[in-house]
Amino acid sequence: MVGARGRPAAPRLSGNSRDPSCPAGLRLLIVDYDFGELDFGDDSEPARARRTGWLQAVQYGFHEGRLSEEYEKLWLEHVEADGVVCRGAWLPADAFGAGPVPVATTSWFDKTLNVGREMLPLRMITDVTTSAAHRRRGLVRRLMEDCLADAAEAGLPLAALTVSEATIYGRWGFGAATFAQEATLDTGPRFGLRDHTDPGRVEFFDPRDSWPMIRDHLDRLHATSRGSVGLPAFYEPFLTGAWNFREAGPDKQLRGVVHLDADEHVDGLVLYRQDGRDEQNWRKVKVVAMLADHPTTRLSLWEFLGGIDLVRTVTWGLMPADDPLRWALRDLNALKLGSNEEFLWVRVLDVPVALGARPWAADGEVVIEVTDAQGHAAGRWLVATAGGIAKVVPTDQPAELALDAETLGTFLLGPVPVTTLHHAGRITGDETAAARLGAMADLAEPPYNLLGF
Repeated sequence: MVGARGRPAAPRLSGNSRDPSCPAGLRLLIVDYDFGELDFGDDSEPARARRTGWLQAVQYGFHEGRLSEEYEKLWLEHVEADGVVCRGAWLPADAFGAGPVPVATTSWFDKTLNVGREMLPLRMITDVTTSAAHRRRGLVRRLMEDCLADAAEAGLPLAALTVSEATIYGRWGFGAATFAQEATLDTGPRFGLRDHTDPGRVEFFDPRDSWPMIRDHLDRLHATSRGSVGLPAFYEPFLTGAWNFREAGPDKQLRGVVHLDADEHVDGLVLYRQDGRDEQNWRKVKVVAMLADHPTTRLSLWEFLGGIDLVRTVTWGLMPADDPLRWALRDLNALKLGSNEEFLWVRVLDVPVALGARPWAADGEVVIEVTDAQGHAAGRWLVATAGGIAKVVPTDQPAELALDAETLGTFLLGPVPVTTLHHAGRITGDETAAARLGAMADLAEPPYNLLGF
């Protein structure tokens, strides 16, 4: 069998196996899982059914409803635009339950990650599912490790994903690298900004007709934000209102507002939608995306949101950690910060390239040892920094600090101080060496990513 990119499909796993989650003595047959890729160049009926079945398996995996033709069309547009590779595991034709729907899935496409000093190629992994009837059979492990091996062979230094469960992906060397801060703003009588003056103005726009402008702001965010990933094609229907996942159709509630500076140039925008009502029947608004070139522009967009009639609550699940809103409010308690959950998970595949692409705060040297179950980042490395740039080379010198591949994925973008990782036991070794690495590596601005995938 040959996949969509011309690579031979992985060999079958065959034979019987005991599922460790089953009671003692109960045997489950695991016979001839077929691992392969979807072929998007084949327009035959079986190939189309296999593509539809794969996407339906993803829907089932994330507890979504049955697949619609409209959504499948949008998905195929994303696949074509981003060069998506879709792999899965299918039951053999003679097994009960066999058919075009796989029992495990994963997909990937390649974009870039802003590491702070350089933009690096990035393997973006998504759609990782396993049928509840086929858990603990090693299917996801096989698909994930094949994907990482493919990325490493292709010379990509990094991989990343956004996850539903935080306990799964550390075993494959992914570390939490950016975080999603939930914010709730009370826009009732207590809302107001301190001495905020704005020579510009805000104006509504129709998202349906404004993708070039939205995309331009997303590209600017990616170019300037450490931790930002390249723009997947599926964001176009999402951010223009052509598709809403909750409604499984067009987003009739999406609204857009731009900020114009004193010269009438667009320097920011916010997309938002109505999100139900509170206990007093006041309307609530949910921010979908806020993009601003300057902190003052961001405050002006918040001021607009705080002044919408009939609304008393504005929420946003992806507020940057350094957003100035709280410290611009007359009443600090008008803003409530909720969960601060991990968002982007990063996997380092090439240590010298990855660490060489991040910024560094001070000159110094340290020897670190990285353990890696898959071997991609394993080794002892001399990290020498000068003028904000690191040179990283293999070394036989004794290691001063040790960490695993998961912690390295977190360390790369720097969302947490090195000393915190050391105190948590995530980095081990001499405390003075940890303090030295912290002086070299800790950065003032936190990483930020707006895009999930």
